[in-house]
Parts: sequence; C-alpha cells; structure tokens
Amino acid sequence: MFTLFVILAVFLQIAIAVGMYYRRRGGHTNTIFMFLSLALASWALANYFAITIPQNANTVYAIRVVIGLVVLQNTLFYFFAKTFPDKKFKQLKHRKLILYYSLFTLAVTQTPLLFQSVTIQGGTANPVPGPGMIFFVIHAVITIFGGLRGLIIKYRQARGIARRQLLLIIFASTVLWFIVPITNFAITLAAHTTTFVRFSPFYTLLFGAFITYAIVAQKLFDIRAAVARSVGYVLVLGTITFTYAVIFFGVIKVAFPGGDNELLRQILSTILIAPLVLAFQGVKRFFDRVTKSLFYRDSYDAQEVLDKLGSVTVAEIELQRILHRTRSILSEALKSSFVDFLLLKRENNASPHVDNIAKISEAFRGQHGEIIVTEDLNPASPVRKWLAANDIGLCLRLRTQKEVVGYLLLGDKKSGDIYSPQDTRLLLIIANELAVAIQNALRFEEIQNFNRTLQAKVDEATKKLRRANEKLRELDDTKDDFISMASHQLRTPLTSVKGYISMVLEGDAGKISSKQRDMLGQAFFSSQRMVYLIADLLNVSRLKTGKFVIESTPVNLAQVVKEELEQLQETAAAHSLKLSYDQPKKFPELMLDETKIRQVIMNFVDNAIYYTPVGGHITVHLVDKKDTVELRVEDDGIGVPKSEQPHLFTKFYRAGNARKARPDGTGLGLFMAKKVIMAQGGSLIFESQEGKGSTFGFVFSKSRLNQKHKQ
Repeated sequence: MFTLFVILAVFLQIAIAVGMYYRRRGGHTNTIFMFLSLALASWALANYFAITIPQNANTVYAIRVVIGLVVLQNTLFYFFAKTFPDKKFKQLKHRKLILYYSLFTLAVTQTPLLFQSVTIQGGTANPVPGPGMIFFVIHAVITIFGGLRGLIIKYRQARGIARRQLLLIIFASTVLWFIVPITNFAITLAAHTTTFVRFSPFYTLLFGAFITYAIVAQKLFDIRAAVARSVGYVLVLGTITFTYAVIFFGVIKVAFPGGDNELLRQILSTILIAPLVLAFQGVKRFFDRVTKSLFYRDSYDAQEVLDKLGSVTVAEIELQRILHRTRSILSEALKSSFVDFLLLKRENNASPHVDNIAKISEAFRGQHGEIIVTEDLNPASPVRKWLAANDIGLCLRLRTQKEVVGYLLLGDKKSGDIYSPQDTRLLLIIANELAVAIQNALRFEEIQNFNRTLQAKVDEATKKLRRANEKLRELDDTKDDFISMASHQLRTPLTSVKGYISMVLEGDAGKISSKQRDMLGQAFFSSQRMVYLIADLLNVSRLKTGKFVIESTPVNLAQVVKEELEQLQETAAAHSLKLSYDQPKKFPELMLDETKIRQVIMNFVDNAIYYTPVGGHITVHLVDKKDTVELRVEDDGIGVPKSEQPHLFTKFYRAGNARKARPDGTGLGLFMAKKVIMAQGGSLIFESQEGKGSTFGFVFSKSRLNQKHKQ
C-alpha cells in the first residue's frame, strides 16, 4: 500500500507538472507551481528510498536529501502563494532576501550542522539533530506561514471562482505544510520514531488530488487541456494494457498451460495485439469525449464563435439585429448572466444593469488595454465596487481607428466562474470587427432616419404643392374662361369700330382732310392690333379645349408680308426706325392659314419696332429656296438675355429687358406664333444676342405645303 501511494503521488505530481509546462507562458505563477510539483514528486520518491533502503550509518545522507527537497518545496510554495494568481516574481518584496536565505538553508541541510548522525534501533534510523536545525526551522516558519498568510489575505479579497480556487489551495496546502511538519519532524524528533514518515506519500497524494480537483472543477491555472490529454492517454494505455493482460493471463495461459504450449501462446498473443492496435483510435476517441465532458463542461469552440460573429458583422447592417445576434452568440458561448451594449452615439442607452455611461469611461481611464475584468481590479477600488454592484464581470471597449464607438458589458458568469484568458482573447479578437460593424450600422441608421425625415418633408411639400397646383389650375381655368368670355364680348364692338373707321377712310361719310385721315389711320391700325390680340386670346383658349384649327387656303405669302408691313410703316417712322422689305419678284403660292400667318408676321415686326431703339433698322427677308421658303425679321434692338432665351416662347413669358421697354405686353405673341407655325408643319427661326439685336422667323417646306394643295 505504501508503494502504491508513492507511485500514485509521484504520477499525479508529474502529470500536474506536465500540464504546467504547457501553460508556463501563462505567467510566473504557472512556472513556479511546475517546479513545486516536480519538487513534491522528488520528495515523495526520496522519502520512499530513505525508508525502504537498508537502515545504517549512511542513511543520514538520504535524510539530508529529503530535508533539502523540503527546503526547496517550502521556498517554491512561498513564492507561489505570493505570485498567485498573476503577480510577477519581480514585484515581490524581499524576494532576494528569501531566496538567499533559502540557498543558505539548503546548503546547511547537506552538512552535519543539520543532522550530525543517525542511530539505528530495531532497524529504524533515528537522526540526531545538529545546531543548524534552527536555520531550517526558521526557514520553514517564514515560508510556510508567510505563504499561507498570503493565500488567506487573497481569499478574503476574492469572489466567485477565484475564491473557490484559493479555498482549495489553502486546504491542500494546510494538509501538506501543516500536518507533515508535525508528523515528519516534530513527532519524529520528540519520540525518536519515523513511523509517521510513511504517511508522507499519502499527504502528497491528497495535496495533488485537491489541486487536480481545482484544475478540473474550478479551472485552476487553465491547464485543463494538458491534463485532459494526459489523463486521456493514461486511460487509453491502461485500458489496452489491462485488456491484453486479462486476455493473455486469464484466457490464453489458462487455456494452454504448460511449457509445451509456449509457442502457441506467443502466436496467440501476437495475434491479439493486432485488434488491440486497431481498437486504439476508437478507444482514444471514447476517452477524449469522456475527458472533454469532465474537464470542459462549459467549453466552447472559439473558432466556431468567431465564425458566427463574423457572419453577423458581414451579413447584417441593421443595428438592432447586430446587437441582438451578438448578445445571443456571446451569452451561449460565455454563459454570462447578461450581455449589454453602451453606444456613445445613441440616446436610448437604458439598461437594467447600467445607468451611467460616465462610470464605464472612468473605469477605462488609467487602465491599459481595451478590456477590464472586474476580478483583476484592486478590491478597494471604487470602480471595482461600482462594477461589482452592477454585476458587471467584464468590460470591453469597442474602438475603431478613429474613435470609441461604445462598450460591451458582460455580467458575471452564471456558474460563478471568472473570465478566463481564452474568454478575453476571444473578445479582444472580435472587438475591432464588432466596433466597425456597429459604426457602419449607426451610420446606416442615421441615413435611414434622415431619409425618413426627408421623405416626410417631401411628402408634406408634395401635398402642399398639389394643393397649390389645384388652386392654380382652378385659377387658370377661371382666367381662361374670363379671357374667352371677354374676347368674345370685345370682338363684336371692336369689329364694328374697325368697320366704321374703314368706311370713313374710304369716303363713305364724305371727304376728310389729310390730318383726319392720319388720325383715323392710327385708330384703324390700333383696332387691327386689338383684333389680333383678341384672336391670340381666343386661340389660347381653343388650344386648351382642343378647338384650335388650321384653315389652309392658297396664299401669296410675299403679298401678305407686303400688306402687313405697309400698315406698320407709319408706326416704324413714328419710332424713327427704318423698316425695309426684301421682297422677291416671284414667289410660289402656298397652302397656309392666312389669318393666323398674318398674326405671326405682324407679331414679329411689331416686336422688332417696339424693342429697337431710335435710329435702328428692321429688315424683313422672304426667301424662296429650292425646297423651303424662309421668312426672317432682323433688327438691331435690345436682344434677349441668354439665360432667358429657353423660356421666351412659353405662355405669358416676357424677358426682363422687354418688360422695361414695353410694360403693356402680354407675352402671348411669340407663344401663339410658335403654335401657329408648328401646327402648319413649319419650324421657328430665332437668334439673339443681348444689346445687338434679334432675328425671328419661320421656315416651311414647299413640298409639304404643296402636298396639301394637291389634296
């Protein structure tokens, strides 16, 4: 039984040391505990050999080795207690003093100053202490009680899983470093017996069992992976070996006893190896699942979590969906009591756990890095107290290259565990990507809000515009009705006035003087212009109602132009303008609406007269080309500004300089001229330069006008 305890204790301590070796980068604490485990394994072996070897005068050397290992493990225990969980060795006070004194005590233990000799009584070796024993006792008191005191202080300050880890370490350490000194040294020296020394492997095994439980259940040192692999391989090898032994010794040797069957037994045992080798992988997978369920009950695949979060940040653009799905993924993986976001650019940051975003900013002020684990803060820190009061176990700052977007807050784990290095590594990896995704979503949300606001304003403006358009349409209809009615009402008396003036001018009322003729001529011309204006108004009304009709008849356009210009010569002379007509000698007869084309010619020439300054020139060209006929009215008047030219032929529109030169214009002349020309298949001629004059006219295709005549 003693030998079995020794084997188990040594194996367990070496297994823990192997696990610590794979996690030695986790900090000085892991490295120190690795050497402590090796020292305990060595001490258990040294004790075993010191007890089991023949007891004689040379036994004193074996005892000195055992005591030297005690000094080593006491020193390592002290430094472990001071550095746990993550304090650096260089930060320890008096570390050099303890180290130098330990080396001195270690040297003393290997000399007769500690044990001068041994006496053998009844086959049992009883060491005789020397004067150097006092140095060993002082070293033991300083390291053991100093280490335990440090662990107890940390236990009082810790909470959650860290508190449970410390409790297990304190209990295991008390068993080893309190009971062993009493049994192995105090009782041995006082009673001169080494009987209780045989229990040393049991205490070492008990210490290892507590530490192993802390590693498995409380994630101590975060070396579960290495321990799980070690245990898995041991179980696999043990199962294969046990199966082979049972079959070989329990079946083959029983079935084929005696030396004559030795060859057959060897053949059968060789055949037996093949299925066991083939079964190795299956057995290994089985124990991998068992150890994983034992060591990693709350484990998660970090890459799988990263893949899920990556799909969220890439596929989603809506902020609420990103936050909701991220909460769900992290809650499932980390087993947090809650997952919250505090976004700096949002007003609705209300949370059941956090009511002051300034407190989180204060927590990061003075801290290094982008993550804060509440357990890592000073227990006396007001920030830690505030975080703990709000059940916040971890804060992650979400920062892009230019700004802090907000914070990710995780509550304490439901199991009471603390956040492990794997958890913090995972969160630091996702921090930047998540920050960018949230920033993009916030911008998208701003654009959406702006679009909604803009759309609402556009809809409201559209409603107002529609109402205004309806009113304008009603007013326009009213205006058209009024113009139509007024035009019809004015047309009859104006025709009468024009007729009587014509009769007087023709002498039907008697002879008139030249002065009277001039005055009546001006009246007749003005009444004619009024007739044309009324005609324009009526045509505008007809255009709207679809009753505008072109009545084509054979027309001598050259003669029409001449007659219209004769009526305007006196008006041009009154404005001191020279009006000339380049009349062709021969001109074809065309199918045109004579009344309407007269209005067009009158409008072009009349505009030229009124918008040309005194002393100006107006020239009318009528050209018979091969395929077309062309009329051009050219003046050197005020011209039309370039910015207003696109609007010139619209209804009621007049250029700014035209309104100043002739305030009484209607803006209908050019509008109707365009309608008349285009209705008869022609096209407009318009060229103008402000301050240098304008050219108005039209072009008709002879083939088209002649075709009408043929029909």
